[in-house]
Amino acid sequence: MEKSTTDQKTQALPPPTTASQPAVATRDAIHPAFYVAVWIALSSSVILFNKYILSTLKSPFPIFLTALHMSFATAATRILAKTTKMLDSRHENPMDWSQWSKSVLPIGVAFTASLIFSNQAYIYLSVAFIQMLKATTPVVVLFVSWGFGMAAPSTKVFMNVFVIVLGVMIASYGEIHFVAIGVAFQALGIVFEATRLVMVQKLLSSSGHKMDPMVSLYYFAPVCASFLTVIGMVFEGPRLSIEDIQRVGVPFLLFTAAVAFMLNVSVVVLIGRTSSLVLTLSGVLKDILLVAASFLLFGDPITGTQIFGYSIALGGLMWYKMGTKEMEAVLDRAKSLKSKFGRLGRRKATVFLVTFATGIAMLYVYYGGHVETLKSAAMAARQGYGNL
Repeated sequence: MEKSTTDQKTQALPPPTTASQPAVATRDAIHPAFYVAVWIALSSSVILFNKYILSTLKSPFPIFLTALHMSFATAATRILAKTTKMLDSRHENPMDWSQWSKSVLPIGVAFTASLIFSNQAYIYLSVAFIQMLKATTPVVVLFVSWGFGMAAPSTKVFMNVFVIVLGVMIASYGEIHFVAIGVAFQALGIVFEATRLVMVQKLLSSSGHKMDPMVSLYYFAPVCASFLTVIGMVFEGPRLSIEDIQRVGVPFLLFTAAVAFMLNVSVVVLIGRTSSLVLTLSGVLKDILLVAASFLLFGDPITGTQIFGYSIALGGLMWYKMGTKEMEAVLDRAKSLKSKFGRLGRRKATVFLVTFATGIAMLYVYYGGHVETLKSAAMAARQGYGNL
C-alpha cells in the first residue's frame, strides 16, 4: 500500500538528525544511494503489489487489504515501542484523551478515507496513470491549506501549481483507458490525503508535537485499522470468501503488509541519513520508474502525449517542492559533476545507457513485445511461495 503513511511524506517531516560519532561512521560506511534505493524499492513494491492483488488476481477487496496492512502496522509499532527506542520521541509530548479525540481521531478518519478511495482506483486505472494523477496532490494540499487558513494565497505559487495541473491535464487527455469512476476514486483519495496532511501540519504547529512517520503511524494505525475493519465488514464482508483469500495466499498477504510497514521505517532512516530534499528528488525518480514498471510488468499503454504532459507536471512538482533556489543549486551541482568527470564520465554514461537500452530491446524482442510470460512467471513464483 503506497499510501501506508507515505507517498506524501515531506509535509511536516523532521529535519535530518544530528549525527553523533557512531552515526558518522555508519554514514561513511553506507552510501546514501543505498537508502534511496531501498526506499524506492519498497515504495514501488507496495504499489505494484496492490495493483497485482486488486487487478491482476481479480481480488477487488481494497478495504480488506488496507485493513490488514493497518492491523499489521498497529501490532508492529507496539512491538517496536516495547523493544526498541525508535518511538521514544512520543514521550516528549504525551497525547491525552482530549488531544487524541480532537486531532488523532479526525486525522485517522481522513487517512482511512484516503486509503479506501486511493486503493479503489487500482481496480480501474493503470499504475502509470495513477502516478500521473498523484502529481496534483501538492496542488490540492495548497488549496486545502488556504481553506484552513494555514497559508495565504499567492499568485506566484498559484502559477507554479498551474504548471502541474496543466501537465496532468495533458497526460489525462492522452490516457487510452480513461475510466471516469477510477479517476473519481483517485480524486477523492487525493482530496482526503491533502486534508490529512494539512490537519497533521496544523496539529504539529499548534501543539508543538513532534511526529516522525513512525510515531504518526503509532497513533493513526489503530484508528485506521478499526474503521477499515468495520467498513470492510459492511461493504466487502458479504462478498469476501475463503476462496478469495486462498487465491491471493495468506503468506503473500502478510508479506505485502510487512513490506508496507518497512516502507515507513525506510522513510525515517532515509531522512535521518540524508535530507528531506533527497526524499523529494527520490520521489520524482520513483514515480518515473513506476510508470516504466507499469508498462513493462502490466503492459499498460503509455502514449507520447502522456509522457509530454507528465514531464511538465514533474517539472512543476519539483519547482513547487524545492523552490527556485534549490532547483538552481541542483542544476549547478549537476554541472559541476559533469565537468568533474569530464569526457571519461560521459563515456561511462554512454556505455551504461547503450547497455541498458540494448538489454531492454533484447527483452522486448524476446518476449514479442508482451509481458504475459513475465506475468506467468510472477504468478508461478507467488504460488510456489504460498505452497511452502
